[in-house]
Amino acid sequence: MKVHILDDWFDTLKTLPCFAKLDGHEVTVWTDHVEEVEQLALRLKDADAVVLFRERTAVTRELLEQLPNLKLISQRGVFPHVDVQACRDNNVLLCSKLPKGGGSPNYAAAELTWGLILSAMRQIPQQMQSLKAGDWQMGVGKSLRGRTLGLYGFGLIGQAVAEVGKAFGMRVQWWGSEEGRARAKAAGEYVPESREAFFASSDVVSLHLRLVPETRGIITLSDLETMRSDAVLVNTSRAGLIAPGALLAALNSNEIEMAAVDVFDTEPLTDATDELLNHARLIGTPHIGFVTKDEFNKQFGDAFDQINAFAAGEPLNMINPEIWKE
Repeated sequence: MKVHILDDWFDTLKTLPCFAKLDGHEVTVWTDHVEEVEQLALRLKDADAVVLFRERTAVTRELLEQLPNLKLISQRGVFPHVDVQACRDNNVLLCSKLPKGGGSPNYAAAELTWGLILSAMRQIPQQMQSLKAGDWQMGVGKSLRGRTLGLYGFGLIGQAVAEVGKAFGMRVQWWGSEEGRARAKAAGEYVPESREAFFASSDVVSLHLRLVPETRGIITLSDLETMRSDAVLVNTSRAGLIAPGALLAALNSNEIEMAAVDVFDTEPLTDATDELLNHARLIGTPHIGFVTKDEFNKQFGDAFDQINAFAAGEPLNMINPEIWKE
């Protein structure tokens, strides 16, 4: 099969053990990002299968209608960037391995979450900048032990973050959907009596939710205003979980002391003058929560397995199985 892989910006996949799974296929790896549909369609015109790099490229109806040779899209995880109905209409099979209960969390994202929490609480980026400027110390940070870690979303990543929080001696509490709160309570975890109490009593609030229509904008300016003025908000999930403009407004009005985020409304964010990015009390990383060689090997190993299963006539993890014809 002619397999095209999009958006491998640092040409990493060829260096990983999982890449050997594509032996026997004609593989093209694209290491830059293209937004313009006509240009993208020209690149992919001969592709039998396309492997997506998370949500970096949107697969729209306009694109699919220009790819008559395309038979398969293979990826891992949720797929808000893929027009599934357009896949059906154009007879393109979408295969995506979804995380399921009992599986393993994305430890890379959990680890980065702690990198951001520690950076915010101990002022690590600011202290480094001060040191390199010859000014030695620039302020006084805060310890984690004895403080309260509020986790919004009782999923696998949140639970991995909670384990570390407890090891640091933090009190851990949870919020989320009614079903999520029920699971947290059943697991013996602490859930405050109200949403307001959760935000008001957390020293650190970390978001661990999928971005779906029901969760878009779920964190409101009112929630941020309820937080302590010396609290930290951490987001390594999706920027769209926070209502548009709410985070910048909360920082500008001193409703929260610091925000530490790995995700932005526009990605890739290349505007060095962006107001949120340049805020003095924002620590930001460029959506690297999943960007480790270990995580890539795991995720793309699954995507490449789906390529081979399709080629063998036994597709795995079909999202639109109704279009499959043996």
